[in-house]
Amino acid sequence: MKLIDLSLTLRPGMRGVDFETAKTVERDGWNARTLHLYSHAGTHMDAPTHFAAGPGTIDQTPLARCMGPAWVVNLDGITDKALIGVKDLGAFAERFQAGDSLLLRTGWSRHMDNPQRYRDNFPRISEDLANWCVERQVNVLGVEPPSVADVNDKVDLTRIHKILLGGNITIVEGLTNLDALTQEKVFFVAAPLKIEGGDGCPCRAFAIEGGSLGC
Repeated sequence: MKLIDLSLTLRPGMRGVDFETAKTVERDGWNARTLHLYSHAGTHMDAPTHFAAGPGTIDQTPLARCMGPAWVVNLDGITDKALIGVKDLGAFAERFQAGDSLLLRTGWSRHMDNPQRYRDNFPRISEDLANWCVERQVNVLGVEPPSVADVNDKVDLTRIHKILLGGNITIVEGLTNLDALTQEKVFFVAAPLKIEGGDGCPCRAFAIEGGSLGC
């Protein structure tokens, strides 16, 4: 069994991330920091309440909605601002079974150190793919960009999130290292903190290949 980390490292200077020294060994006997985190920083999960797509919050998200078998769709090389449609899934669209998850490998995480391109030019989920995901009962939709829709277009941003979140799909954004996956189907896990009333939360995302859980 092989574990592959798919999470961005949260670090000061990243959007929505700041650390403050709370304790030091020299002064207090131990080291500790106060973490200031935007609820959608780094690799993170969205809850329905994020876009008023339903009453569901992060702490109410069942663990079964945070994990499961996932198809890894290789879209590496996709152009900036491209709309990802059902046709881009290729044969996976026919092999997909209700309750499976989708991980879209675009290679976009390589642009993390170019914040403007990372946030403004990423490939997005089209409306037809969002509706297809709802119809096919996708469990988790995981993407590398910081969002599934254009963060500079409030109408599109709201529409796509409402379709997906309102359709009972768990959204995980800001994935990385998908190119390290060697199987077309893996067991995917994204574990957020259990934050009361949370609209979203950074999470530790990883995949399992091989073994009893690997697919």
